[in-house]
Amino acid sequence: MLIYASRLLGTPLLSMQAAGEIGYLSGLIVDPDALKIIAFYVTGALASRSMNILDVRSIREYSNLGAVIDSVDELVEKDDVMRISQVIGLNFTLPGLKVETKKGTKLGRVIDFTVTDDNFTVKQLIVKRPLVKSFLDPELTIPRTEIVEITDYKVIVKDEEKTIRARAEKEDFVPNFVNPFRTTKPANAKTQD
Repeated sequence: MLIYASRLLGTPLLSMQAAGEIGYLSGLIVDPDALKIIAFYVTGALASRSMNILDVRSIREYSNLGAVIDSVDELVEKDDVMRISQVIGLNFTLPGLKVETKKGTKLGRVIDFTVTDDNFTVKQLIVKRPLVKSFLDPELTIPRTEIVEITDYKVIVKDEEKTIRARAEKEDFVPNFVNPFRTTKPANAKTQD
């Protein structure tokens, strides 16, 4: 399942040992090399100021109830895991980065991204369009496969926006909700006479 990264923030962190909530996910640590979330900042009563980082490998399950871990002992300090410490030192965030094509065409800025719920790998970038282009299309979804390079200031994609839009529409997406404003009845709906 794909999840918007912005919706991960505020997710309850549940401990099996404490049999309840021990805090919530308050920040993301994204590895720009692997383009995935490798850890979360945790805030809460049982998360001390020094021990407030959760490695994603410690998450047993992610569901609509929250992220489940074994115990509060899964929380670590910033310097306990070398890779996490190095990524924190980069001070990298995806939202806010400019998005351009290889030819230099400006597509907009990253406002959000989607990740998988099993390993938190970035799958799509949600890009807010520049003011002039936003009248026709306010957002652009760019699949991970189109990303060529990520720098400190921008994301470079390989194709022009028409091709990106066409590929994003081809991706299989099945919404997991029923549209209450549907204008036509589903094929299997019974009619009342």
